[in-house]
Amino acid sequence: MARYTGPVCRLCRREGLKLFLKGDRCYTDKCAIGRRNYAPGQHGQNSKKLSNYGTQLREKQKVRKYYGVLEGQFSEYYKMADKMSGKSGDNLLRLLELRFDNVIYRLGFATSRAEARQLVVHGHFTINGKKADIPSMILKVGDEIQVKEKSQSSAKFKGLIENHKKTAPQWLQVDPDNFTGRIIGEPVKEDIEIPIEEHLIVELYSK
Repeated sequence: MARYTGPVCRLCRREGLKLFLKGDRCYTDKCAIGRRNYAPGQHGQNSKKLSNYGTQLREKQKVRKYYGVLEGQFSEYYKMADKMSGKSGDNLLRLLELRFDNVIYRLGFATSRAEARQLVVHGHFTINGKKADIPSMILKVGDEIQVKEKSQSSAKFKGLIENHKKTAPQWLQVDPDNFTGRIIGEPVKEDIEIPIEEHLIVELYSK
């Protein structure tokens, strides 16, 4: 399945909440959810009660779209989470939060996860001093991320650092003056910007 390239505001409207897919725009009055808080399409305003399966599926789709993960990738993450010790739902959210592109976004080095993926692919970052350009990499506690020295002088990163307003979650440490960030702990569900009922995803995959 190819990555979705259509209007991302439709995705937020489909799920009925902000998924923060357009960066700073999501925090303004221009956000589509504030103006048209119903699903897109001809029958979008007609409410319909979902079955248990439909509820579980919508929760999975919501989380998948939030992190910008493809269907096959999401399924693989769940398999990994299910094999780890502890609760599968908690493990799944931890893996998604530790994706390289998500960490870049969380550090404030990109305004959205989509932008973070693009910056990673274009090779603007290093991990522990080594080149890294795979957005789906799962990072670990102790890893240090830095904007490449050559990229630090670009207008893009200078602008991000000068306007650094994003507060990194407690499991991340960011030094905007030196264009660096470090993972200092494990991600927790409470730091995620949207409400997630991960048990519904576990129930869906357990069938």
